[in-house]
Order: sequence, then structure tokens, then C-alpha cells
Amino acid sequence: MYGLIWRLLPGPVWLRAILALLLAALAVAACFEWLFPWLAEYMPFNETTVGAAAA
Repeated sequence: MYGLIWRLLPGPVWLRAILALLLAALAVAACFEWLFPWLAEYMPFNETTVGAAAA
């Protein structure tokens, strides 16, 4: 998969390296902006009851 992306990127090696880093940074940013907040709704870690005082 990475070889395919590398071959599809235009330009010399230095430009491909910069473009590959930009694509990786975009993927990470998209995960933090949209994927992880959406996924957090379905994870049980937000339901903390340890230490809660019973009223």
C-alpha cells in the first residue's frame, strides 16, 4: 500500500517525502478531528462511577 502511494506521488524524491509527510499529517488530523470524537461516544471509558458518592 505504501509503495503504491509512493509511486502515485509526483515529483522527485524530496517532494514525494514532503507530500507523504503532509498526507500522514492530514490523516492524523482527520482522526483527531472527526474519527476519535465519533468513536468516543461508543466507548465505555466515559462512564466512570468509581468514587461517586451515593446520595
